[in-house]
Amino acid sequence: MKAIVHTEYGSPEVLHLQEVPKPVPKDNEVLIKIHATTVNRNDCGFRKPEYPFIIRPINGLFKPKRKILGTELAGEIESIGKNVKSFKPGDKVFGLSAWKFGAHAEYITVPEDGSITHMPKNISYKEAAAICDGAYLALNILRKIDFKKVKNILINGASGSIGSSAVQLAKQYGATITAVCNTKNLELIKSLGADFVIDYTTDDFTKNGLHYDVVFDAVGKSSYFKCKKILNPGGTYFSTELGYLAQNIFLSMFTPLFGGKKVLFPLPKDRKEDIVLFKELIEAGKYRAVIDKVYPMEHIVEATRYVETGTKTGSVVISVIQT
Repeated sequence: MKAIVHTEYGSPEVLHLQEVPKPVPKDNEVLIKIHATTVNRNDCGFRKPEYPFIIRPINGLFKPKRKILGTELAGEIESIGKNVKSFKPGDKVFGLSAWKFGAHAEYITVPEDGSITHMPKNISYKEAAAICDGAYLALNILRKIDFKKVKNILINGASGSIGSSAVQLAKQYGATITAVCNTKNLELIKSLGADFVIDYTTDDFTKNGLHYDVVFDAVGKSSYFKCKKILNPGGTYFSTELGYLAQNIFLSMFTPLFGGKKVLFPLPKDRKEDIVLFKELIEAGKYRAVIDKVYPMEHIVEATRYVETGTKTGSVVISVIQT
C-alpha cells in the first residue's frame, strides 16, 4: 500500500510517499481502507518536535518510532478479525488513531473498541475525516467546565480546528460565547454559534475591558498572564498548548491551590463514546465540519507547510482516494 513516511525528524520535506506492507488485522481489529485523513498540529508536532523533551522520549530520541503520521480517518472496512462483532466489511467508519497515528496511508488497522464508529449518513468522507481531532480536544476541556455556574466563555483562535469545534460544542452546553478570530472568518464563526465575535486584527481582547468566566485559548497564542486580568474572580484559563517552557503544566499544578483565578490543563484522551457523540450531533444538524483546503496524498509537503503557517480555517484534508 501507499503511505506517507518519514524516517527522520525535520521540516515537511522529510515526508515522502512510498510503498509499505499492508497491515493485517488482529482478531479484535478491523482493517480500514482510508478515503480521507487530515494534517493537524499533532502530526506537525511529532514530525518536528516543538517540545523535544516530551516528544522525543515518547517517539524516539534520534529517529521517529511512528513513521506514518495521521490521526484522523474516514473510510470503509475491508476486513475484520474473527472476534469482531460490531462492524462488517463494507461499513463506512470514521474516528481517531490519536496516539498510534498511521492514518496517512491507504489502510490502517484499529481495534474494534477503539475510537471509531459508523459514519453519519449525511456527510462525505472528507467531512468525516475533518471532525474528530478538533472536537475531542475541545470536548476534553469543555467537560472540565461547570456550565451551571459558568456562562461567559471566550474562545481565542475560534476559526481553527479546535476553536471551531469548541464554539459548536460550547453552544450545546448553553454558554454565552465570545469568539476571537480574523476578519475573513467572523461570519463563519457567528454561523457556528458564537454570540459575539472579536476581530483580533483590529481589537486586542485582553485590553478592551471585557471580562469572562473562562478563557479557552485554542491556539496557544496568548497566555495566562496576559488573560488573567480579563478573568472574573474564580475564573479559569485553559490552553491547548503547553506554553513557553511548558508553563501551563506547572501553572495548572499550583494555581488551583489558592482558590482564585487558575489554570487547568487536562490531558486529552480519545474515547469511542466521544466519536459516537459527534456522530449523533452531526446527524441532528448540531455540528458540522469546517474544511479549509483539500490536498491529494502526493501534495503532503505542501499541505503540511500550509498547516504550519498557523492560518488555516478548520481542517486541512488529505484525499487518499480521489472522488
